[in-house]
Amino acid sequence: MRWLLIGYMFLFIHRPFEVWPWLGELHIERVYMLFTLAVWVVYPYKRFLPNIQHAAYGALALAVLLAWAASPWAAQGQPVVEDWLKVVVFYVLLVTCIHDEEGLKHVAVGFIAVMSLYLLHSFREYLGGRHTYRMGIARMMGVDTTLGDPNSFGASIVFALPIVMALWNSGIGGRWGRLYWSGYVALSSLCILLTGSRSSFLGLLVFFAIIIARTRYRFTALVLFAITAPVAFVALPESLQNRFETIIDPEVGPANARESGEGRIQGLILGWQQWLNNPLTGIGPGAWRPANRTQLESHNLYGQLLGETGTLGALAFLAILASFWVNLRAIGRVRKAVPAWRNDLIFTLPSAIGVAVVLLLFMGNFGHNLFRFTWLWYGGFLIIARYCVAKRVAQGVWESDWGQPHGEEEPSRELGQWPAGWIRHQPHTGGL
Repeated sequence: MRWLLIGYMFLFIHRPFEVWPWLGELHIERVYMLFTLAVWVVYPYKRFLPNIQHAAYGALALAVLLAWAASPWAAQGQPVVEDWLKVVVFYVLLVTCIHDEEGLKHVAVGFIAVMSLYLLHSFREYLGGRHTYRMGIARMMGVDTTLGDPNSFGASIVFALPIVMALWNSGIGGRWGRLYWSGYVALSSLCILLTGSRSSFLGLLVFFAIIIARTRYRFTALVLFAITAPVAFVALPESLQNRFETIIDPEVGPANARESGEGRIQGLILGWQQWLNNPLTGIGPGAWRPANRTQLESHNLYGQLLGETGTLGALAFLAILASFWVNLRAIGRVRKAVPAWRNDLIFTLPSAIGVAVVLLLFMGNFGHNLFRFTWLWYGGFLIIARYCVAKRVAQGVWESDWGQPHGEEEPSRELGQWPAGWIRHQPHTGGL
């Protein structure tokens, strides 16, 4: 089943039916998902992983549906709602079919493998002359049309980088694996620079700042970054250099570049105004353009959240953030208590997901990413990771690491070895 899920990741991210239109006529993505659902129905090993995050996602789904139903622009918002519900379906498949460490490793590696193909194909097309000319510069874009816009393409790259960090820290692939992950980060950085996306560029800087802050070799990493970053910047075409300079000095760029930056603030203001007009459910998902009589989207997560889903959506979104925090804290306590497990993927991946959430929130100031697949996919990864940690502890795998001989009781809570309140000892199920 995990291979079917990875295959759908490829179809969702790379979207070959958008690259080659004749494939679109076959509707292979629909056929593939219907086949996957049929296999899921008869799949004997599926199970529900209890976690508070399911309820938070359910609350957001309910808020989105209510906002859509109450919207005067429901017809315009229907494609947005349908596409997001497809992501919800994949989330359900993911958390019911993957419930072991090996499966989690496969889907995480598979995700980066899919992103690698996507980046390589997009980069090859860029070298062949495929790009978009916007804001006075030639900008790299993804090979697809749905997420291929330079800003969206750059954001997808940034949000995938923390997963690479998790795979690196867990040592997957050994020496060759680290060489591959390093090459992936280099290619990702190059593609982000070539998109000319200022928000993605800032996201990349924040990512590297987090990496440097977390490593034991901070000074060496900082010096290396201080040397390579200016070299990479100078190697860019002058048009792209000017583009990124507008982050600091808007006057060096064209007028439309300044207007683009101001549009992010305007998106927040318009979202606030629409919330005041429709405080409970907002204007509805996908209704930004007709409701505000503009040709541009909000380009702001917080304006989009308040304006399109109202108070119900905002509360549900806060619940999602809270559930991310609860799960990360729970896993973090066990990671701290058992240092020998520190670099296992079920601990490095949640830590990376925490970084991804920070990047989503940070870049939400410059982009409307509320309905981006990343929120659900990474939430699913986190739920699976927490279940695997719970199962490992409950099955007594701690014995050799915590100095407990076989058959003895769980470590004492008084000694601070057991993360109190996190898990009940259920050796037969590994339940939370």
